[in-house]
Amino acid sequence: MTKIVYHTHKGQTHSIDVQNGLSVMEGAVQNDIPGIDADCGGGMACATCHVYVKEEWLNKLPAKEDGEEDMLDMAFEPKNNSRLSCQLIVSDDMDGLEVDIPSKQG
Repeated sequence: MTKIVYHTHKGQTHSIDVQNGLSVMEGAVQNDIPGIDADCGGGMACATCHVYVKEEWLNKLPAKEDGEEDMLDMAFEPKNNSRLSCQLIVSDDMDGLEVDIPSKQG
């Protein structure tokens, strides 16, 4: 299990143990984290799992693929640290990862 920390725009913090091999999105959905709707179920066909990754984690995560970049263009207020949480597969190396959920999703 790997600890992932989700911060909502309303100031709530949810520290969740997520099973390795699941996505950050799946961890949020299974634990009823508000603001990560995952309308497409992780198929990278929507942007309702959009998160902002804390800066110190950006270089520790796998690079975005072209499809993720394209989908993030449709997300609410994308930034340099935007990721689709469905594309972040949890591993031991991600223990303590922190993500912020955009205000429009919360």
